[in-house]
Amino acid sequence: MKNSNYIINGVLALAIIVLFILHFTGKGTFGKSSDAKGIAADSAEVRLPIAYVRTDSLLSNCKFFNNLNDALIKKAEDKRLQINQKAEQLNKDVVDFQQKAKMNAFLTQERMEQEQNKLLGRKQDLDALADQADKEIAAERVRVSTQVIDTIISSLKQFNNPKKYQLILSNSGTDNILYADEAYDITKEVIDFLNTRLSSK
Repeated sequence: MKNSNYIINGVLALAIIVLFILHFTGKGTFGKSSDAKGIAADSAEVRLPIAYVRTDSLLSNCKFFNNLNDALIKKAEDKRLQINQKAEQLNKDVVDFQQKAKMNAFLTQERMEQEQNKLLGRKQDLDALADQADKEIAAERVRVSTQVIDTIISSLKQFNNPKKYQLILSNSGTDNILYADEAYDITKEVIDFLNTRLSSK
């Protein structure tokens, strides 16, 4: 019985020595398999089905959006020019009225008050016109913003067909994404796609 124990212990010791030698000479398979290396190498190449678009670059480089913005700015400038012209004319008429009043050019006090009330009415109309213009431009700005967002969303659906990405994020500066690998940045592709698609329309 003792001999068999010695034999078993000897065989176990020999097996441990063999395993020890195989492990440290690199011929073993513990933790060094070629499959493990392949998985590690492949995992570095794997890209998630997500991407992001820098919206500030998108809006500044897409011709369609620039055209919308230019049209909105021109409309606001035209309205402001009309109001300024009316304001200048009103100022001239006020100065003229003041000079006439100073020189007692009005035949009666009643005639002077009529002229003064007319000028006050024009001033109120001009203020109301300026307020109305501001509201119209603000409403137009909202309409254009909605149109831009709708256009981007519908265009991205076409851009992503067939589905390459499960998630496309919007990023402006560091608003939403503090860090992302540039490999996930598809801004230029989207700009090129939008310029081609929207210019054809």
